[in-house]
Parts: sequence; C-alpha cells; structure tokens
Amino acid sequence: MSSSMSEANLIALLNNGSIQINRYFAILIFLFGITGNSCNILVLSQRKFRSNPCTWLFLMSSVAFFISILGGIVSRVLSTWEIDLTNTNQFLCKIRIFVALNSMTVAYWLILLGTIDRWLSSSINANRRRMSTLKNAQRSTIFTVILSTLIHIQELFCFEANLINTPVKCYSKTEICGIISDLCFALITILCPLCFMLIFGLMIISNIRQSRARLHPTPMKIDSHTDQNRSTVGVEDQNQEKKMDRYLLMMLLVQILILLVFTLPFAISKIYTTITRHNVKSTLQRTIESFIVNLLFLFVFIAAGMPFYIYTLSGGHMFRQALVNLMKTFMRKFMCQRH
Repeated sequence: MSSSMSEANLIALLNNGSIQINRYFAILIFLFGITGNSCNILVLSQRKFRSNPCTWLFLMSSVAFFISILGGIVSRVLSTWEIDLTNTNQFLCKIRIFVALNSMTVAYWLILLGTIDRWLSSSINANRRRMSTLKNAQRSTIFTVILSTLIHIQELFCFEANLINTPVKCYSKTEICGIISDLCFALITILCPLCFMLIFGLMIISNIRQSRARLHPTPMKIDSHTDQNRSTVGVEDQNQEKKMDRYLLMMLLVQILILLVFTLPFAISKIYTTITRHNVKSTLQRTIESFIVNLLFLFVFIAAGMPFYIYTLSGGHMFRQALVNLMKTFMRKFMCQRH
C-alpha cells in the first residue's frame, strides 16, 4: 500500500513539475530567445555584415530561430493554463506544428551552410574560395526553405486537434504519422546537420593548418612613398578581412558545440520513443519519460535562443562594436523624438 502511494505521489510530483517547467521555464526561454534573436537580426542586418555570405546565413538562421520560438514556446506556455487554441482549432494546430518544425529545420541547415561557406573560404583551392559568394548563400537559403517545406508538408495532414489519449491534444493522428514526425525531427532537423557541421568543422581546421604550412612571407620592396601608402592600406584591408574570418570561424565552432550539447539528447530521446513505442510501460515509466522529453524539448529552444549571446562572447570586438553602435543609433533617435 505504501509503495503504491509513494509511486502515485511521484507521478503527481512529476506531472506538476512538467506543468511548472512548461509554464515558468518556458517563459524565461521565450524572453531569452526572442530578445537574443531580435538583437542578432538587427546587428547582422547592418550593411558591413550582410554582404558577407557567412553572416548572411547567420542572419537568416536567426530569423528562422525567432519564428520557431514563437511557434514552439507560446502554445506550450498557454497550454498550462488550458487556453491554447492550437489544441482545439484544427487550422491553428496544423499551422503551428508546420511553422515551428519547418523553421527549426531551416535554421539548423543554414548554420550547416555557414560551416560549408567557412570551409570553402578557408580552402587553399582558389576555385573553392570563389564559390564563397553572397549570391550562392542566398540561393542556398531559398533552396533550403523550399526543400524543408516539402519535407514538413506531411505535418499538415498528420496532425489534428482535439485528440484524446495523446500527450497533447494537438498531436499526430496515427501511429505511422507519429513515427515519421519523430524520426524526421530527430534525423533531418538535428542529427544530419549536426554530423555534417562536425565533419566540415574538422575540414576547416585542416584547411587552416594547410594554409599555415604553405604560408611563406616574402619581403616587399617599396620604391616610393605612394607605393608605401598603397601597400599599407592593402595590408590593413587584408588584416580586417582575416580578423573577420577568424571571428566568424570562432562564432561558428562555438555555436556548433552549443547545438550539439543542447539538442543531441532530445534527438536521441525521439529515436528511443520510436523504438520503444510498442513496449509495455508502467504509468510511472511513461510519466518519467514524458517529464524528460518535456525538459529536453525546452533545451532545444535554449539552443535556438543562444546565437546572439554566443556571437557577443566569441565574435570579438567586431560584433560587440556593431552592437554598441546600433544601441547608440537607437538612443540618438529616441532622444531626437523626445525633443
């Protein structure tokens, strides 16, 4: 009797914990993520950044993360007060799932494209370096959005509102739909881009080592004061470009590490859920698994909200100065409006 009572108490505690996490922890993640991605969009939209193919991809990934947080977190918070319309409205249910998952997939693959761009730009092969262009980055962005939309279109048919005996009322209506959705998110949204990010990250490091090994500086003979000024300006421009490339690489590698830490556990949990779908589980085991999945799901959105803070810490003086300049511009406009 005491054993069953303690088990019931634990189940009640975990269920209440899930509600509190989805209510208060999710609100913090929402504020953290929306603020961070908004700042990212404002900073990276500046002309000196958006002309670079890698920062263009960072900008578009921040837009995608912003949309995914709106679609994935708001309804989760509202559901704890039983006022989530996506649980009862068919159209809102389908659109929310489609937008949240599609935008998350786009964001991850754009970061992967940013990794590929850094690999191309750091290559000792001139033909590969020439492929790192803003036009190619923009084309890749359009292609990624179209492909991701085609992959996630099945959610518009698979998800329905007002379901019973499911984790939430807006859920996949059949078992096969649930398996497809779980595996699609685990493999296509998270695992595949993360694996390629790691591979291209290692290839970038290899490129840098090869470039250093081939670097043999030669003395430059300066014939006149004009030539000296021209060469000095050229060297300064090259140093600025190298500094930006170095900061972009650091920002990228740190972001890959953060994504790996915060999203890989959720992908593994989704695969585990699919594999054990037909296993007989006790109420306590199902409650524990549901609690863990809820927590890991929110970790995915922590990763989605972190790019701005990563860029601020690892982007060096370049990114921080741009942020300061942006804040000064807003302050001047605000003061002008007051007067």
